[in-house]
Amino acid sequence: MIEIKDIHKKFGSLEVLKGIDAAIDKGEIVSITGASGAGKTTLLQIVGTLEKPDAGEVLIDGRSVFGMKEKALSAFRNRHIGFVFQFHRLLPEFTALENVVLPALIARRGESEARRQAAELLDFLGMKERMHHKPAQLSGGEKQRAAVARALINRPDVVLADEPSGSLDTQNKTELHRLFFDLRKEFGQTFVIVTHDEALAKLSDRTIVLCDGRIVSPSDERSVV
Repeated sequence: MIEIKDIHKKFGSLEVLKGIDAAIDKGEIVSITGASGAGKTTLLQIVGTLEKPDAGEVLIDGRSVFGMKEKALSAFRNRHIGFVFQFHRLLPEFTALENVVLPALIARRGESEARRQAAELLDFLGMKERMHHKPAQLSGGEKQRAAVARALINRPDVVLADEPSGSLDTQNKTELHRLFFDLRKEFGQTFVIVTHDEALAKLSDRTIVLCDGRIVSPSDERSVV
């Protein structure tokens, strides 16, 4: 599903990624862990096509994403990749339902069908009674569930999550972690999750540990932190 081949990335003179190779299978839930500054978020942004590497290649479902022109790449990202961030990034002037519908409208899907599917997703995520509320009227956990629904609205092949439980309390963290596995079972998506949360990392099918821009084993990572 995802092939990461010899990815290098610098910001100025700082080499953040130093030759990353990894493969993630369809339907896997994989966590990326490591100390702050290890390159986790940069790698996730490159896999998500939000950032371009200086060298190397990313293939998603056999397609080399950085070989596409910008317009085609944007369309591919909208259709095949969903994003969940630490802070929900919901638009405050829109309801939860309207926020979830937006990526579908950007993909030029019919509004009535998009609203129906958004309502079904929010219902599945336990938001049936809250979908017409604006973000200021929602709890932290409800905002993050709305953000997950937004990531899923176009039925992407891959969902990328950057510290998705970082701003949540213990109860909401637990619920969100369980939710990822429920979603994998229901929709079959591949999840790649950057996290400092050991509980989530342990639940994942597999963990990729980064240290100083390289993939290391968990024992190597513990020895340098």
